[in-house]
Amino acid sequence: MLKKIVVAAGAMIALSAFAAGHNQAERSVELKDGSTVHIFNDGKMGMEDQFGRAAYMEPGHTMETRDGKKITMNGNEVWRVDALVNENRLGG
Repeated sequence: MLKKIVVAAGAMIALSAFAAGHNQAERSVELKDGSTVHIFNDGKMGMEDQFGRAAYMEPGHTMETRDGKKITMNGNEVWRVDALVNENRLGG
């Protein structure tokens, strides 16, 4: 019984470490409207509105960056942006 509890606890720690690294943005790009697009290591993207909240953006939508470049939304990782925003807000 104790062995099962130890194995389960180890698995939870490993999964939480994976999840923490999985939500890290490779880079963030500011858009003309004041929002930010976070680009993750796997190429997927998520949107943060000008108020710092995770926001929905239709995949395939073309956006304009502050410097005038165009980028196309790949995916819609709202849950990852929400975790990223909340992690930054809590100082994690």
